[in-house]
Amino acid sequence: MDMDEVLKVFIAESQELLQQMEEALLMLEHAPGDSDTINAIFRAAHTIKGSAGLFGLDLIVAFTHIAESVLDRVRSGELRFDADLTALFLQVGDHLGQLVRLVDEGADLTTLPDELQPLHEQLSESLSRYLPTPSNSQSQLRAPERIERGHEHGLSADHWHLSLRFGPDTLRNGMDPLGLFRYLNTFGRIVSIVPVLDRIPTAAEMDPETCYLGFEVAFFSDADKATIDGAFEFVREDSLIRILPPHSKSDEYLELIRALPEEDMRLGEILMRCGTLTTTELQEVLHAQVRSQQQDEPLPIGQVLMEQSLVQPPVIAAALQKQQQVKENRSNENNLIRVDASKLDRLIDLVGELIIAGAGAQMTAQRCGHSEMQEATEVLSRLVEEVRDSALPLRMVQIGGTFNRFQRVVRDVSREIGKDIALSINGGETELDKTVVERITDPLTHLVRNAMDHGIESAETRLAQGKTAQGRVWLNAFHDAGSIIIEVGDDGGGLDPQRILAKARERGMLSEGQQLSDKDIFNLIFEPGFSTAEQVSNLSGRGVGMDVVKRNITALRGTIELNSTPGQGTSVRIRLPLTLAIIDGFLVSVGQASYVIPLELVEECIELNGDAVFQRGHLELRGQMLPVVHLRELFEDDSPRPRRESVVVVQQAGLRAGLVVDQLLGEFQTVIKPLGKVFSASSGLGGFTILGDGMVALILDIPNLLSQLTRTPESPQRARIEA
Repeated sequence: MDMDEVLKVFIAESQELLQQMEEALLMLEHAPGDSDTINAIFRAAHTIKGSAGLFGLDLIVAFTHIAESVLDRVRSGELRFDADLTALFLQVGDHLGQLVRLVDEGADLTTLPDELQPLHEQLSESLSRYLPTPSNSQSQLRAPERIERGHEHGLSADHWHLSLRFGPDTLRNGMDPLGLFRYLNTFGRIVSIVPVLDRIPTAAEMDPETCYLGFEVAFFSDADKATIDGAFEFVREDSLIRILPPHSKSDEYLELIRALPEEDMRLGEILMRCGTLTTTELQEVLHAQVRSQQQDEPLPIGQVLMEQSLVQPPVIAAALQKQQQVKENRSNENNLIRVDASKLDRLIDLVGELIIAGAGAQMTAQRCGHSEMQEATEVLSRLVEEVRDSALPLRMVQIGGTFNRFQRVVRDVSREIGKDIALSINGGETELDKTVVERITDPLTHLVRNAMDHGIESAETRLAQGKTAQGRVWLNAFHDAGSIIIEVGDDGGGLDPQRILAKARERGMLSEGQQLSDKDIFNLIFEPGFSTAEQVSNLSGRGVGMDVVKRNITALRGTIELNSTPGQGTSVRIRLPLTLAIIDGFLVSVGQASYVIPLELVEECIELNGDAVFQRGHLELRGQMLPVVHLRELFEDDSPRPRRESVVVVQQAGLRAGLVVDQLLGEFQTVIKPLGKVFSASSGLGGFTILGDGMVALILDIPNLLSQLTRTPESPQRARIEA
């Protein structure tokens, strides 16, 4: 396997884990003792550390190890997540994110860049303050307390239990069992030794060079099992050594097993990785299993472990449960693979070209009048449609991942500006195009920060107005008529339309006596350089941002509108297309030009009578006045009018209008291509597409056309038509 590809997977997974860690940390601020959340943070750090070690990223491994050690103390109840520790781990997550980005950029992390070194050292030192200082004297001082507790609950409660049966050749091989005990005391303390005398022969049969010794030892140590097992390395070959953990260690093993990554592992591997089984012990168990196979049915390895008292039953049960959990999860994940985004984009592009080619083939077949060829192209068109419907969902992602990132933004900004603000999220499961999600993040960030800085009042002001001291900002998403609606709102002071109007007149944006509706006044917020902020902060108030927000939304073929009620709050509603790639369209023509209208916005089509009269841009349809747009006039087409015209009634977000066209050409599956720089500022156009005959058709930006109609209303005069 290409290691570069594996490294990309590590980077992507690490970024996901860090995002999960951040979300879990923010949850802990509301539920500081939640063990599942704490374990999730520990697992994320543990997985990043282990994966980084595979690539020799020792700097990340060392830093994450310190963080993991602190988290381990939190899991054991020695520490509690308070505001300071949460803030520290948020910084730790940010720093790890920077290190992962450096790896992604190909940096050599054997040494840190100079600009990151001070922060790295500061965070390492801050984490270390939460860890006990290792000291032999401290260990010796603490040990008696641990021993006393052990006696209260039985020796096995807080001590390792070593069951030792030395081989008969131990003394002949130059090994002294007492020397082994002295070595054990260098990294722990022997609490008690009980000799086992069942192998000692009578005096007449005793051989002075043969070792008959056996001991049951209670041993206090913070060392892991592998370290203790290493003390018996030179006597293990012909001795029987059993090392059983204290009960506290058993609980630790259970937690470590639960924290292991979701990997396919045998039972012995799981027990070795959590430290409850050594390599030597595993080899012995496997040999015993082979011997049992020669005699009868092979014994399960778990049964052998219990029979030889190598591992406690609860630990084996936890390992088996982990093994089963991994199998179940893997069975669900077997159908999931990671695909590079560029490959996915290329696939969608090819599907688009296939749609164009299929439309061309169908048009050619119709022109030729060949029945068999027409049938074949119809089958092809149906298959192309299925390919399209299967490919487009591959680009769809839930917006919840983007929304959840704002938990951190709200937390940090609210502390910075000294306000108590909560964020509520709804509709996180709503899906839309990955490209749209990526490009909507910056506009949403500006809107959320603006709501916090200008929308939410101070706690004193809110209480004086009868509100709760805590302000609320919300993010909401849902589907509506083939589009996605994203709302950013707050329950703050709202906007004062008269103040906005006065500011606009002061800047010369309006003529004297010009009257505007509240909606039009609020739209002035999106004009370049417009701001009503009395004070400029590092968050907002400079008049730069809302116009950029609107420009970014418009570039996504979306619309943005603002509603506000003084004293109650403000809501910004963004309407975006679900996808930027392929849509179902309705094809119309005016003169020699073709236009595509998004099909989900088409309400109905009406053929006009020859005597229909349009006055001041309106006509009457079933008793209601309908504003109309003549595409011929909009695009200045001088071709002769047909004897009969048609009206396509479109509707979006409660706005209706009619588009007057020459011909209705029917439904058309279309690939959206962006306009060049020359036409990018053209009003009412959202892109173009290529028809089956190679001609170009313009895609109409219906939301933009509807908004133009509402901004320039005309007094309707009736033109009656029969529909």
